[in-house]
Amino acid sequence: MRHDVIIVGGSFAGLSAAMQLARARRRILLVDAGLPRNRYAAHAHGFLAQDGTPPREIVAQARAQLARYPTVDFLDGEAVVAAPCDGGFELAMASGQRAQASRLILAIGMRDELPPVPGLQERWGQTVLHCPYCHGYEVADQPLGVLAAHPLSAHQAMLLPDWGPTTYFTQGQFEPEPEEARLFAARGVRVERSPIVQLLGAAPALDGVALADGRHAPVKALFVASKTHMASPLATQLGCAFDNGPLGPVIRVDEFRQTTVAGVYAAGDAATPMSNATLASASGVMAGVCVHRSLVLG
Repeated sequence: MRHDVIIVGGSFAGLSAAMQLARARRRILLVDAGLPRNRYAAHAHGFLAQDGTPPREIVAQARAQLARYPTVDFLDGEAVVAAPCDGGFELAMASGQRAQASRLILAIGMRDELPPVPGLQERWGQTVLHCPYCHGYEVADQPLGVLAAHPLSAHQAMLLPDWGPTTYFTQGQFEPEPEEARLFAARGVRVERSPIVQLLGAAPALDGVALADGRHAPVKALFVASKTHMASPLATQLGCAFDNGPLGPVIRVDEFRQTTVAGVYAAGDAATPMSNATLASASGVMAGVCVHRSLVLG
């Protein structure tokens, strides 16, 4: 069966796109590998009416709601190849299955690459965090740290004092600029120049950090800007253009979520430099609506 639209990625962006198209009574296929970027987080925060709900529960509820629409099909598995085919697109799955559609929405998400510091990965999403708006409230009024991994890490450190006393660890690489240093002083941010070499405590808890000079610093939550990579090669295979985001490449889209390849749309973290559940869902809504319009108007 050829579908009107295949959506690759079944987290907040992909599900939101699917809902718009399901309600437009279009035949859609939602392909999902089951590895959302937020799988390390126990709860979603700042998402209207879902604050504190585990992301997997939000996804399960959305899938159950979508399943009530008779034009929605689900395919659980990894899409590994995408190519133009007969005026549309064909996807090949890791399982060997194939599917075709007139339009394609890439909600493929991102993969995070953390700095090579022992103890970061096993705490990711719990006490090693990326976003104070998503997680700051839950770790408030404790010693907080920012592990500098990017020039924008200083901006993160400027925000954090609203949640707790903050130390900015330069890692010997990201010294604050003069204006940043002035704001640090005004905000009470402490600057530590001896690099973090290890995280302390029984993961996922964090008791502190070990520094290169032998000292320990008390830190209960550590914020770090990860490098980001596409979680899937599909956009590259299709020839989509990319823009340089602050932490890694993002798929280039216009205001209608259309990529540089006709018929291919993109939504969610893979197509925006701003990572946030609400923004991902909103971009999925826009992609779904605009894909429907393209099917109607040609």
